Formats: sequence, structure tokens, C-alpha cells
Amino acid sequence: MEPEYSTTGLSVEGLHILPEVLHAGLKLKDLGKKSIQLLLKKRQLLRDTPLDIPEDMERKGLASSVMATLVFAQEEAGTAVCISPNGILLTCSHCIAETVDDFDDSKSHWLLFASGQVVEAKALAWDDKRDLALLKITSAQQPPPPSGPTSSSSSSSSSPHSGSFSFVTLSPSPPALKARLICVGHPGSEDFEAAVPGTKTDYNVLHLSTGTFRGCAEGQDPQDNSEIGALMHSCWTYWGHSGAPLVDRKTGTLVGLHSSWDDETGMRRGVAWEAISGFLGENKRYL
Repeated sequence: MEPEYSTTGLSVEGLHILPEVLHAGLKLKDLGKKSIQLLLKKRQLLRDTPLDIPEDMERKGLASSVMATLVFAQEEAGTAVCISPNGILLTCSHCIAETVDDFDDSKSHWLLFASGQVVEAKALAWDDKRDLALLKITSAQQPPPPSGPTSSSSSSSSSPHSGSFSFVTLSPSPPALKARLICVGHPGSEDFEAAVPGTKTDYNVLHLSTGTFRGCAEGQDPQDNSEIGALMHSCWTYWGHSGAPLVDRKTGTLVGLHSSWDDETGMRRGVAWEAISGFLGENKRYL
């Protein structure tokens, strides 16, 4: 697929540039016609309803920490976050494969940045115990021109117009108890709590919620999130939020990923900083 416009924006080595104009008749690897139509719909909605970034994060130049969030193109497929300027993505392992037999590192995964920028990614690493996976962007559209509140961000190293992707960095240490968090995730389109099956939600493609870090579950190994995430937080989430970044609102750094919730208490759960740090340490050759 050849680019239909100038390729002077992104300058990531080995990256294939996707055309700016995408249509339902395109053939995208491992993505069916229905999913392509859904991708195009999500792209338009993301462009029409930009995220409302908290004013304090805008003021501190931390907007890119929010704009580093991606949604998977498929229905109810989850959320991811970019953690490096050259397009390394972090998500929950169950967002790309439920079991090791289902995992296929040759498969293409199609996602959209919060800006609406479409990318293709391939899996690099998968850890079902930690519930974490790494992907690498292999193809991407040029980022759209800056508009709205995000254009005022002063964080040049992570600007989507500096020749790289918007990204968030991992915090150098775990969050303090009751640290203020933001969570940016992709709530599903079907209301699973409604009395009538198939009832649609009216949520935006991406939803930003705020809350606090509530520590890790007592007695649970933070490296084992295979049944339920060890991290506890109070940010609002919904089906589709799996893989959503939990960002320290003060520093704009990544401190966890949302992954699940406790059916008995309603507490939102996630993959803790300790598990992410260990996983990235084991896979630092990709970073």
C-alpha cells in the first residue's frame, strides 16, 4: 500500500506509512470488512470528540501522556498505550490472546491513537501470568495536524509532531497510596448491565476518568495477575478498558494498567507497577 501524500512527518526507522485516506474497500491484513468499517467509524468519532484533558496536566505539558492511549479496531477488543517514541505498545495479554495456543506473533493488530491516527502492530512478547503484552508499530498514518487543547503541550520529546509517536514513560517507582490517577480507556459499545441484551451504550470511543491508587490486594503476588489484577484503583472503567493506562496525574508517568474488577466488592483492579517494571526489564531488548 503506497502513501498518498507527503511522508515528512514520522521519522521512525523501518516504519511503513499508511495512506491518509482510508475507505471500507481497503484490504488490511487480519482485519475483516466489518472490522474495517468499525475502525473507520472509531477514527471519525475520535476526531469529532477529542479527549478533554485535565487543565492541570495541560498546564504542566503532560497532554502526551493522555494522547499516548490507543484503542483496538475490533469490537470490545480493549485498550493499549505507547511507551516509547518509536512505537512500542503495552497492553494486557488477554487483549491479544486468551491462551498461549491463541497467541500468534505474526498476526497484525490494528489500533487507533487518541488522535485518530491508525496504526498496525505486531506482538513482540506475551506473558499471561503478569497479563502483559508488548507490540511494535510496523505501519502508521501520519499524525493529524494539531487541534484543540492538545496542541498547547510543551512536551516536545513526546509530541506527535516531532517525528515520533506520543508516548508515556514508566514511573521510576510505584505510586504512593492514594496517589491521584487518571485512566484513559475504551468502553465497549454494548451495555452488559442492561435488562435487554444488545442495548447500546452512549460512551465515547475513549473515556478519561479520575481516581486514586488503593494499593495492592493483600496476600496477592503483584507479578501474578492471571486471575485478577493485584493493583486496586478507583477510576471508572467498563468492558473494553482492559489495557488502559493508569497515569499518575502529578507526574504524567505510567504506574499501572487497568485489567479487571472484583465482582464482590466492585473494586477496579489492574496490573501493578512492579509487574510492568519486571516485564519491561525482561524485554528491554525491544525498548
